[in-house]
Amino acid sequence: MADGFDTLGLNENVLRAVHDVGYEQPTQVQSETIPLLLEGRDVIAQSQTGTGKTAAFALPMIERMNRNSNEVQGLILVPTRELAMQVAGTIHKLGKHLGISDLPIYGGQPIDRQLRALRHGVQIVVGTPGRIMDHMRRGSLDLSHVKMVILDEADQMLDMGFIEDIEVILDDLPENVQIGLFSATMPPRIRQLAARYLTDPATISVARQQVTVPEVRQFYVEVTRQGKLEALTRILDMEVPESAMIFVRTKRETDELGETLIGRGYLAEVIHGDLSQAQRERAIAGFRVGKADILVATDVAARGLDIPDVSHVINYDIPLDPEAYVHRIGRTARAGKEGTAITFVTPRERGLLRTIERLINMRIQRMQVPTAADVAERRAQLFRNSLRDAIVGDQLEPYLLMVDELGQEFDLAAIAAGAIKLAYEEDLVETVTEEVPVGEQGMQRLFIRAGRNQGVTARDLVGAIANEADIPGRDIGAIEIQNNFSFVDVPKSDAHRVIDALLRSGVRGKRVKVNVAEPVQPGTVRPRTPA
Repeated sequence: MADGFDTLGLNENVLRAVHDVGYEQPTQVQSETIPLLLEGRDVIAQSQTGTGKTAAFALPMIERMNRNSNEVQGLILVPTRELAMQVAGTIHKLGKHLGISDLPIYGGQPIDRQLRALRHGVQIVVGTPGRIMDHMRRGSLDLSHVKMVILDEADQMLDMGFIEDIEVILDDLPENVQIGLFSATMPPRIRQLAARYLTDPATISVARQQVTVPEVRQFYVEVTRQGKLEALTRILDMEVPESAMIFVRTKRETDELGETLIGRGYLAEVIHGDLSQAQRERAIAGFRVGKADILVATDVAARGLDIPDVSHVINYDIPLDPEAYVHRIGRTARAGKEGTAITFVTPRERGLLRTIERLINMRIQRMQVPTAADVAERRAQLFRNSLRDAIVGDQLEPYLLMVDELGQEFDLAAIAAGAIKLAYEEDLVETVTEEVPVGEQGMQRLFIRAGRNQGVTARDLVGAIANEADIPGRDIGAIEIQNNFSFVDVPKSDAHRVIDALLRSGVRGKRVKVNVAEPVQPGTVRPRTPA
């Protein structure tokens, strides 16, 4: 069981759920609040986001529910739809072993769906005051069996003008209902509310420690949901991360995004809860040693991973829980290194962004999606940097002699331009220095007449094979790129389909020669042939 939580009076099924979601030691607000709420005491907790307050009231509420009754027994009032979704998600995970049902209700969601769920029966309702009032007026929400009510982010509900609605809701509850009030600040109006409705409450005050990482450069990108993928690929091409973790919300979306990135030629691995332990270990090992530079993951699957050298964290889906944001970006900028965190925000998620900014006590800088011209210039810049590195190196003597000879015929600028052109286009004679195997068991190694000098990268080969031959990127095996040719392992059963597809569509828009590779001994000369 989760060490520390088993001393708070929680039952075995709840402790199992605590262990499943990865909680280890209870925070201060959890250790002080949970026993009081389990005893039936009213509680006032002055506690900010980032202190673990959601679990502090969710766990005792789950304990107190009668799972044999479909009446609404627990009510949680929150200021925003995003917080309603977050809290409901937490309750769903923590209550799964007890079979507790919960329902988030908020404006902006079709009310018919909420009506059907309420008719079916739920034990815990999480909602915004306005939508709770709507259901009360309709007669679709019966609060007469409520045992426990939580006012979460009470000061924010005050700022949003919900206090009068809250009073109407509280007046409709049974006399002996237990109330927990959680608020980051305690303005006079909130104190008046507490004095009127809470009975002999225990008072807890919890300070929040600094939660952000100063070395992390934090940005957000405002995009539509449909524009996320294009924005992601341009940012990856612009930032050229050494290693990036990309976080999404669900297992299905993790698979979809991973396959799409692989199909576009990125070296990506995927981890989520449905993978076997062996699959997870292979994915993580590949990411650690650099066989993949992108790891697409859910929060739960990534919890506890020890990956020290992550240069970028990209929140493809902004986390519903602001605390999860802190955990995510904490995976970069470790051991004194710098790191970058980029969060995608849709127009409807601006409220979540503001909540995160309040949590970390800083504004997150806006980033524009790079244009195609920006990406092209970035690639040119990287090439110029590589060229500078070669120039300042100490192995240019043979080439300088060649330049001296050509300098008698041509301008030096023309010689340099011609050399750069050759680096992209020329297909020179190569000598094989190592024995070339035919592929791993069950795989067929293919020979492709295109390599580094033609600008071919591993992502180009993976993208071409995955897109044109319709083969999942994860099924593609080892890739070896030489100056003017490449080898790639594909499943034997798909080898001829891959050959046909590449002969038809080419690589990087150019036709290439492709055939099944045969064992080649060291010293073999690969002849110059047109690609």
